[in-house]
Amino acid sequence: MPSTIDIRRRIRSVKNTQQITKAMKMVAAAKLRRAQERMFAARPYAAALRQVLSSVATRVDVNAHPLLKAHETENKVLIIPVTADRGLCGAFNANVLRATMNFIKEKKFASVQLVPIGRKANDFFKRRDIPMRRQTLALQALSLKTAQEIAQTFIDDFISGELDAVYVVFNEFKSLIAQSVRVVRLLPLERSWDDLQNVVDYLYEPSPDAILNDILPKHIEFQLYRILLESAAAEQGARMTAMEAATKNASDMISHLTLTYNRIRQAAITKEIIEIVSGASAAQE
Repeated sequence: MPSTIDIRRRIRSVKNTQQITKAMKMVAAAKLRRAQERMFAARPYAAALRQVLSSVATRVDVNAHPLLKAHETENKVLIIPVTADRGLCGAFNANVLRATMNFIKEKKFASVQLVPIGRKANDFFKRRDIPMRRQTLALQALSLKTAQEIAQTFIDDFISGELDAVYVVFNEFKSLIAQSVRVVRLLPLERSWDDLQNVVDYLYEPSPDAILNDILPKHIEFQLYRILLESAAAEQGARMTAMEAATKNASDMISHLTLTYNRIRQAAITKEIIEIVSGASAAQE
């Protein structure tokens, strides 16, 4: 049975840990607010860009554009898993890594390359026999410019025929307590254009083909950037939830240890009283 000194030391240690988890929860809440603002600000632009792309695509021959043309087979594939740089966010990172490995096993691609984004993904795939094209760390420092640089590398390779498809595996932000892992195909683009009724023919300057050639890469670049914003918001939500659960578990553990401490202390006091009474009775006899 542990001594009262050991239990007091354990209670003090758990209280210190609880203070850390409370602080981390508040920091995650502040970061989540900023991440949500950036994510919500990007969604209208992405929707407007999609609407313009759909409108222009209905007026041109989409088969003539390499970014829209699907290859007969997906043999050479690039996968971009997006994780966090740090842990302490529940199963956030593990879910993405597990989904990536399962996706590779299920599809059985002839050739797979990775561009892991986030320190956890880089550390994980360094120990796997899967070639990495590029290592990208410091997810929090990623900007639209960095997303454009990453996107431009696989856009050029897809056009040249070195890649047949590009997929992204990430956590999509649903709510403060819910994130869902999604596997999204970036290239070739899905040709699910809006079914426009009463299409009005506009006068374009330059031509619709030239506009589409300019919009398509921007659309892909911004899609990747939006995915990074979604993942950043989901990470902070997962960390906030994990730290809240850790704080609650610490409170339960403190209550349990305090109850154990009181029982041991009460047993020691009762034993001393019995010894005193027994000694007094023996002296009277």
